[in-house]
Amino acid sequence: MALNFHQLHIFFTVAERGSFSAAAQALHMTQPAVTMQVQSLEDYFGTKLLQRSTKRIDLTEAGRALMPYAQRSIDLIRDTDQAMSLFTKQLKGRLQLGSSLTIGEYILPRLLGPFGQEYPHIAISMKVMNTSQIMEDILNHQLNFGLIEAPVNHPDMHMEAVMSDELRLIVSKDHPLADRESVALEEVMEYAFVLREQGSGTRIVMEEQLKRKKIDPASMKIVMELGSTGAVKSAVEAGLGISFLSASSVKHEVALGLIKMIKIPDANFQRQFYSIYLKSALLPISAVTFLTFLRERDLQQWL
Repeated sequence: MALNFHQLHIFFTVAERGSFSAAAQALHMTQPAVTMQVQSLEDYFGTKLLQRSTKRIDLTEAGRALMPYAQRSIDLIRDTDQAMSLFTKQLKGRLQLGSSLTIGEYILPRLLGPFGQEYPHIAISMKVMNTSQIMEDILNHQLNFGLIEAPVNHPDMHMEAVMSDELRLIVSKDHPLADRESVALEEVMEYAFVLREQGSGTRIVMEEQLKRKKIDPASMKIVMELGSTGAVKSAVEAGLGISFLSASSVKHEVALGLIKMIKIPDANFQRQFYSIYLKSALLPISAVTFLTFLRERDLQQWL
């Protein structure tokens, strides 16, 4: 019997998940099939890799020694897929992803058109939801990967910055600041705000920047908290308050003169958008190709 990547991937997933049943679910295999592949790997090396008990799975000394090599083999396959995705112009398949609100509503629609022109045979299915829902669907294998607006920490997730964005101050066309090209951050804090809800990526980035500038977000005059970017834009347009939103999300309203974007020279609200997926998962080539598209292209030409 020859050593193969499939067995290493199964062994790694069992060790990471802590049980044969959890690994079988993650790999979309039956539990006996997972057990058989691990046993075949143990037969190949002539040593036990896992200590089995009724409650848990533990790595043997040999198993612990094998883990970094299994991880490297997974990373190598991912890197290989990424390198070859540049050449897969006739690629077919379905791209399934989750996207947080700002990305899904205002960023990706402008990118999926150019992507579809390059890869016309990839069907796209996108769910727009909050970050916690995206993570839950990935962990439950309902989604291949997600795109989110703020970094998260989860032991089973791989996270990578794939796009950049900037939050800008927006005001209505009749607001006292509307005729200003720029304004100091301290002066901005004197006005009433309409903001996205607590926990949203936009809100997190804004609050972190204020804290870096020694401004307590709790001191803001918040008159309204809303659950979508569209609702915030409508409230600002109606003169209910000012806000910070992604520049990409207000291009239409700015072009129509309904909203003004104002610079804040003494503050930088740049942020990254991130891809997330399971560390133990091998993404389908359609997903690898799309992430490579985001990394390699000059996205600003479409945004």
